[in-house]
Amino acid sequence: MEAQMTIMQHLDELRARALRVVIAVGVVTIFAMTFDLRPIEVGGVLLAYPYPDPIHNISTQVTFYMQQALLPEDVRLIQIAPGQAFFAQVHVSLLLGLTISIPLIVREIAAFISPALSAKTRIGILNVMLPAVGLFIAGVLFSYFLVIPFVLDFLYEYGQALGVETFLTISDFISFVMQFFLGFGIAFQLPILMYAISLTDVISPRFWRENFRYAVIVLVVFGAIITPDGSGITMWFVTMPMLGLYLAGMLVVERRGSIRTNT
Repeated sequence: MEAQMTIMQHLDELRARALRVVIAVGVVTIFAMTFDLRPIEVGGVLLAYPYPDPIHNISTQVTFYMQQALLPEDVRLIQIAPGQAFFAQVHVSLLLGLTISIPLIVREIAAFISPALSAKTRIGILNVMLPAVGLFIAGVLFSYFLVIPFVLDFLYEYGQALGVETFLTISDFISFVMQFFLGFGIAFQLPILMYAISLTDVISPRFWRENFRYAVIVLVVFGAIITPDGSGITMWFVTMPMLGLYLAGMLVVERRGSIRTNT
């Protein structure tokens, strides 16, 4: 039945799956902007419960923690126009909605394309769902703990050298952080992409090794695009991990090819 679906039916299915994703992201986004998590002790165990508080909401707490963890000591966040803080919270809430909805997003994508794949390939696609989620979260954590603090310290050392007061608007700070979060979260999907392409048998497992030199160029360009400064230093925080992920994906694909050859 699935093989006989018309183009309009495929579009209807795609629309339905996209709608489920939008609803999931929207629900989490609204929840993060509407509720605060307040501590409560139950039987000696510290838990948290949601309490309606649109001002001191979950996004506000997340922004506060990011400010404390990521900003250099002498840098202060400011608001220079009405609404900047509000829209910054909207962006943080959307990021939370997108991150928490990643398992659903991956599931809907896999479910949409699986009817067009063979049974063996379909199983392979389903097996990468959990690693895809894990790699996205790993990319976000890598940027949060290692990349963003170093980049901000590096860029603002120039201001400290001149002895000037350093301020950063809340909207610019959130945009800066989200750019790295999403960039690293997507970049860390590289092994999954390589493995998924190998499942189609369109290219040979040796393709990735034979074209490694071109991959280096592409990854360097990608790192230069998603990093916000032109120093040429911070882009290597993107490029080097992606080169490691490329090599890992290459080995996994070649191992899969060798197993198929032996069987």
